[in-house]
Amino acid sequence: MPDVIYVLEMIGIIAFAISGMIVARSKNMDPVGVFTIGFITALGGGTLRDMIMDNHPVYWIKHQEQPILILGMAIVFSYWSRAERIRESRIVLPDAIGLGVFSILGAQLALDLGHSWFIASLLGVMTGTFGGALRDTLCNEVPYIFRKDQIYASISFAGCWLYFVCQWFLENEALPLTIGLLFITFVRMLAVRFDIRLQRDPHGS
Repeated sequence: MPDVIYVLEMIGIIAFAISGMIVARSKNMDPVGVFTIGFITALGGGTLRDMIMDNHPVYWIKHQEQPILILGMAIVFSYWSRAERIRESRIVLPDAIGLGVFSILGAQLALDLGHSWFIASLLGVMTGTFGGALRDTLCNEVPYIFRKDQIYASISFAGCWLYFVCQWFLENEALPLTIGLLFITFVRMLAVRFDIRLQRDPHGS
């Protein structure tokens, strides 16, 4: 199971880093900017989670291959000419994958450290959303988590609780993790595709 979790972490890091780098390139940032935005998007949520839980050193300091991977990706993205033509709308899939992976893994780490389901779900949401919020803020965009036309953090929260309930009823460790991750990823994609919102503007916008 630890090997599976590590593979999922790397998938989440790659997915979130790609989403950050796409936005950075669309804002005409130089290689330093591309790396910075990719790094913050991929590792910002986990860093905040570890600091709040006093879990030191933070995860990526113990696993230097993660920032090294992001650096390599940033170099490729910065000098790959076709990257400039990738539209910001393309971040939806990698962002949804990153949201799913880090929400569930963040919640599980909180459970491992003895926190309740409610606190673990909040820390899972924080892990899954904070990096993207920093990405959007630094790129002068309203973060997904605060947009009225986006359902985002609530999907993460619901996915964490689905994961906890599945853990309670299922003996297989990998199945609840898979269910929670896929739920968040696919519901996020469906929300974007079908314009699902928590609240509608009464004036029809």
